[in-house]
Amino acid sequence: MPRRRTSSSSSSTGSTSGTTGTTAAPRNRTPQPVRIRRRSFGDFVKAFFAFLALAVLLVGVPGALATQIGWPLPSGVPSLDWLQQEITVETFLNILTVVVWLAWAQFTACVLVEMKAALSGVGVPGRVPGAGPSQLLARQLVAALLLVGATAASFTPGLSQLGQGGYDAHQKPTVASAQQTPGFFAQQQEQAAGTAAALAEQASHAASHADAGGSTAKQGDTKYYRIQPPEGRHHDSLWEIAERHLGDGRRYKEIFELNKDRVQPDGSKLSEASLIRPGWIMEMPGDARGGELVEMPDEAPNVSPDVQQQISDYAQTGDHAQGGGGSGVQGGGHEHAGGGATQVSVPEQRPAPDSGHQQATSVDAESGSSFGLPEALLTAPLLAAGLLGALGRRRRQALWQSAFGAVGGRRGMEPPTPSGDAQDVQDALLVGADPEGVRLLDRSLRGLAASLAEESRALPVVYAAWLSNGDLHLQLAQPAGKPPAPWQQGQDQTFWMLARTDAERYEDVDTAAPYPGLVSLGTMDDSRLLLNLEAVPGIVSLSGREADRAAVFASVAAELATNGWSDRMTITLVGFGQDLTPLAPNRIRHLEDVEALVETMEAETRQRRGALGAAGHDSVLTGRTGPAQHTRWAPHLVLLAAQPSAEDAVKLAELAADASRLGIGYLVGTETGDLPGAAWEMEITGQGKLLAPLLGLELDAQMLPAAQQQAVVELFVDADPERESNRPANTPPFLVDISEQGRPAVYARLVGPYEIIGLGTPDGDRSALLHEALALLLLHREGVHPRVLSSALWPRGVTDDVRGALLDRLRDWLGADPDGTPRLGTDGSGRLTLAKSVVSDLDVLRSLYHEATQGKGVGSRAVRGRLLTDALVLVRGPLLADRPEGRYRWLTHEIVDAQLPLLVADTGLALCEFHMEKNRAEKAIEALNAALRTAPADERLWHELLRATHATGDTSRLTSLATDLIGRSGARGLPPRTEALLDELLPTWRDAIAAVG
Repeated sequence: MPRRRTSSSSSSTGSTSGTTGTTAAPRNRTPQPVRIRRRSFGDFVKAFFAFLALAVLLVGVPGALATQIGWPLPSGVPSLDWLQQEITVETFLNILTVVVWLAWAQFTACVLVEMKAALSGVGVPGRVPGAGPSQLLARQLVAALLLVGATAASFTPGLSQLGQGGYDAHQKPTVASAQQTPGFFAQQQEQAAGTAAALAEQASHAASHADAGGSTAKQGDTKYYRIQPPEGRHHDSLWEIAERHLGDGRRYKEIFELNKDRVQPDGSKLSEASLIRPGWIMEMPGDARGGELVEMPDEAPNVSPDVQQQISDYAQTGDHAQGGGGSGVQGGGHEHAGGGATQVSVPEQRPAPDSGHQQATSVDAESGSSFGLPEALLTAPLLAAGLLGALGRRRRQALWQSAFGAVGGRRGMEPPTPSGDAQDVQDALLVGADPEGVRLLDRSLRGLAASLAEESRALPVVYAAWLSNGDLHLQLAQPAGKPPAPWQQGQDQTFWMLARTDAERYEDVDTAAPYPGLVSLGTMDDSRLLLNLEAVPGIVSLSGREADRAAVFASVAAELATNGWSDRMTITLVGFGQDLTPLAPNRIRHLEDVEALVETMEAETRQRRGALGAAGHDSVLTGRTGPAQHTRWAPHLVLLAAQPSAEDAVKLAELAADASRLGIGYLVGTETGDLPGAAWEMEITGQGKLLAPLLGLELDAQMLPAAQQQAVVELFVDADPERESNRPANTPPFLVDISEQGRPAVYARLVGPYEIIGLGTPDGDRSALLHEALALLLLHREGVHPRVLSSALWPRGVTDDVRGALLDRLRDWLGADPDGTPRLGTDGSGRLTLAKSVVSDLDVLRSLYHEATQGKGVGSRAVRGRLLTDALVLVRGPLLADRPEGRYRWLTHEIVDAQLPLLVADTGLALCEFHMEKNRAEKAIEALNAALRTAPADERLWHELLRATHATGDTSRLTSLATDLIGRSGARGLPPRTEALLDELLPTWRDAIAAVG
């Protein structure tokens, strides 16, 4: 459990010995003693009679039945004649005995359930079906028996009501610990004595509490607490108030229920358990104790008249005023105002607009269908988009390097097709990714930086960003004035908000990424939290089980390494992540131990301090953007998963004390939840919840479990152009029969304008959707996951019935082969596949080139020339040249846009070589020009075109081609290798071009 610190940040950076001691905490955070209610003689009498009642009911009843009546059921299987016999007195007694036995068994089960809950102290007792009155009686007897024993310390709060309320499921419990998170309260045994006293005191107030519906019956018994202003990094929270005044922080929900939606002195309302502000008044449960509580305003001489009046007015509202009034904060608001320097708050939310982006994952989740894909990536749209974009860049790099001979023996390499877990993870990335959301986030942040620079204003320090229903909320460390348009002020002066419609109007700007350290931690309701690790004033600690911590660390590292809203960054991993380096070799580095980390960070901290002083900047943030943005200060984020020793923890605390100013962030794992210098303390539970009670956060954590992490790394490793591979080069994923006998039943032309031969025109209203679905299937002959197909066609989400209807129409449209086999089928993993009778021109193009260079064309020159010529004839332009605007956006995730130009260029080069072997320069030039229409940026084609033109002996023609090349190159000029080739073929090309002008 994250413990409340009692030492200031400065004290945590002292000597090692200083960590063992504690300085005085702020007065309003000192735990108050709880008045212990002593057991009376009446309590012991009640316990004695409860014991007798339990003994009679549990032992006496079955004993009497067994000895006096015996076994009531027949000794054998009754015949049909038994059903026709008269009902005698003996038969009636046997039936009644069976009923009594069943009632005894039900009551015994109730006693066992109540006893288990009372002794374990975890949660509300389970409900025995149909045993309302019986279980209520059992609860009262068990409570009376155990109240005077040592086990009272572990009662569930429900027992403390001693049956005063009903047992109906709709009735609200008056305590919060009934909803305890398993594994979260590690100090439960340490607080046993205090809990027992609090529960005993609570029992005496149970009747009046229940009668008032959760409030106190008499105003004279009511106590009030006034929220204190922050002191240093400490802020009041309902958790700590409950811990100080009720003896158990888990009872914070009691306070929340008493005060929910009641108007506070400043006119606002309490809508969430973690949204409290200094000066607010909280009505407290009757057993609250502590010197800061006010029982009645007129009995509190130390309370000012204004505060007395506020409390008096607040007392008049009571529980009856909560009836319908909704809070203005939708979806929760976590805020601790009044200079909350290190608090994270949830912004006010607006209803999602109809046109806003909605991930398909949310809709599919509602329908309960995930098709076996890993949920960790389906529910992480920003992480998935970053990984998908980085993977695409890696694969394109591999294609270009292989095409230009950077990797020997792999020219024209086809990227490997993933299988198994890697294929599932790739599909999950395709489904879960939100590249549009990443693009808007990046443009919005850079646009904000540019606007502030135009106004000569400094960037504010941002602790966190919330993405809520398409809107972006930035939480500032402190008020920074009016935000520049189109940004608006949020719920208070520490929130700046940008609506999605305004963000879509932003254009790309040339400025540094202002907040590259933002990283997703999880979601709360409809809001996604991104914490700015670079700006945290100290260490962020994460406790929990090792496997759960590792999943959080892996998610953070992967998103930081691949996100789309940063420029440069250094990510240092310690204690984990040795295999994560392939995600971003230029960003990620791994250190072996904490000692190496401390040594490295001490040197870098000194260097950054000196550089800041020399540049005259207050912080890295002011040096990154604005007038001094030429100094690109890159963040350095340290992720330490291993538990540091006490000595190393103190050293890290010293380094982190000034880290936020230097652009350095620390996320450190801990087993105990108690780490010196920790500004924010979080815990990951076994149920995937990320908890930070002192910050008022309870998120559904974003995690990357070990299995998915390994599969993601496998995708990147397979795409590494430097990796040795035993796969044969130039092997297409699907080869077709290019003979006359291999004529397909359905032929789609994708290279150029989209045409389909062999099928009728589908329904007009759905024609575009069916064509797009078929194109996606044709580009993935290995199979397409149904969720990948639906997310491609409906990026904002779709329900299962709509997806199913589309697949039915697609099957009907494609029809079946003559043998009755449907042309749209599914493989063993449930992925959609096309029959071999459905072919595209891209399939034919690949097959022709493969056959010409690795098949029959290798041994026959004539066959090779014919195959290459036929292949080049298929090229009519770019892929899906006439696709309508707004559709086929899934192509941005594909690398086919890089594969097709390379394939066409390789075909043109091979045909050029074929003709030049016979000195047919004009034929070679014709082949190269045909290839350049689809691959105009391929430098290899231009080089061969220069050589073929030189072979014609026409100098003026070569000069004209050189002039055309210079015009195409623009301000960048000719590439060095092209200049060198021109110097060889036409030494006077510069003078000739200058003369032409």
